[in-house]
Amino acid sequence: MTGDLAGTQILIELLYLIASVLFILSLKWMSSPTTARHGIWAGEVGMVLAIGGTLLNRGMDYRLIAIALVLGTIIGVPLGRVHMTAVPQRTALSHAFGALCVTLVGSAEFYLRTPDISRFMMAVLSLEVILGGLTVTGSLMAAGKLQEILPQRPLTYKGQNLVNFLLLAGALVIAVSLVFTSRIKVTVPVDDPDRAGVRRVVDYPDWRRGYANRHLTFERLCRSVGGGHGLRSHSKLLIIAGALDGSSGLILSIIMSKAMNRSFTNVLFGAFGQVQTSAATGEEAKPVKSATAEEAAALLSAASRVIVVPGYGMAVAQAQHKVRELYDALSKRGVDVRFAIHPVAGRMPGHMNVLLAEADIPYDRLIEMEEINGDFPQTDVALVIGANDVTNPAARSDAASPIYGMPILDVDRAVL
Repeated sequence: MTGDLAGTQILIELLYLIASVLFILSLKWMSSPTTARHGIWAGEVGMVLAIGGTLLNRGMDYRLIAIALVLGTIIGVPLGRVHMTAVPQRTALSHAFGALCVTLVGSAEFYLRTPDISRFMMAVLSLEVILGGLTVTGSLMAAGKLQEILPQRPLTYKGQNLVNFLLLAGALVIAVSLVFTSRIKVTVPVDDPDRAGVRRVVDYPDWRRGYANRHLTFERLCRSVGGGHGLRSHSKLLIIAGALDGSSGLILSIIMSKAMNRSFTNVLFGAFGQVQTSAATGEEAKPVKSATAEEAAALLSAASRVIVVPGYGMAVAQAQHKVRELYDALSKRGVDVRFAIHPVAGRMPGHMNVLLAEADIPYDRLIEMEEINGDFPQTDVALVIGANDVTNPAARSDAASPIYGMPILDVDRAVL
C-alpha cells in the first residue's frame, strides 16, 4: 500500500511539473501572434493536468468537487461567449472569482491551523485575506462600472477618504493583533477590506473618459500581489503559477500606468473622489455623411501614406471588419496603410490588437505608439476611428484636463 501511495505521489508531482512547464510556455508563446494559438492550447492542457493531479490526492471529497464543477460550468460557459468589447469586464469578473477563492482558502486555512499557527503563517494569511477582500469587491465594482450596471458618476460623500483609510487601517490593526495573539479562534474579518475595495472603485471619477482604465491598473496591481498564494500553500505548482500570475499582473500594471503617465501611488490614492470639472461648451450640429469602404478609399486614394487610429468607439460599433475592407481597398490602390495602437485605446493593452487581428488585418501593420508617433509629420492622412482621449491634444497643454500628462498619438501633426 505504501508503494502505491509513493507511486501516486510521484505521478502527481510529475503532472504538476509538466503543468508548470506548460504554463511557462503558454505565456511565452502568447507573446507573439504567430504562436498565440499554441500558447492557449498549452495553458489549457496544463490546467487539465494540474486539476487531474490534484484530484489524485487522497482525501478528496468528489461530491463537493462535482458540485463545484457544475457551478463553474454554469458560470463559466456564458462568460466565455462575451463579445470582444466586453472582455475587460469579463476579465474583472474572473479576477473577482479568483480573489474570492484566495480569500476563502485563506480563511479556511486559519480555521484548520488554529490554534497551532505560527506568527509568520498568521501574517501571510492576514495579508492574503485582506488583499483578497480588496480585490474581489474592487473587481466586482469595476465590472459593474464597465458594464454600466452601476452609475457612471462618482459616488462621493464628505469625509470619504478618512472613512476608506480607517476601514483599511482597522483591518490591518486586527491582522497585526492576530499575529501577536496566540490561540484565538477568530478569522481575519474581510468586511473592512471588502468595503474599502468597493469604495476605492466606486469613488473613481470620470469613468467615461480615459480614467476608465485606472481601475484596471489598480485591480491588476492587487492581483499581482495576490498571485503569491502558492507561497503559503507550499505547493510547487501554485508557487510557479502564482509567480507567473503575480509578475504578469505587475507588468501589466506598469504598462498601463506608463500609458496614462500615472505613478502607482497616483493610481492607488490620486483623485480620490475628486470630480473633474470642465467648462460647459455648446454642442455644434454637423452633417453626417455615410460612405462605403470603396467610396472612402476613393477619397483617400490621393494619399500615399495613411495611419488609421482605432479606438474603443470602433470596438463598440463592431466596425473592425469595415476597417479591414477600407484597408484592402486602399492597399489595392498602392496606399501604405498602418494602424497606430495606443496601449489603452481599448480597455487594456492588447485589446485593440486582438480586435483588428480578428478582422484578419496583418499583424505587422499594427504599430505601437512609441514606434509610430514620429511618423505622423510625414503622414498624409491620420484617420481616427472611434478614438478620443488617446488623440486629444489637451493632454499636452491643458492642466485642467483629467487626461493631462497622458501620452497620446500625435494625429494633429499629420499632413491633412
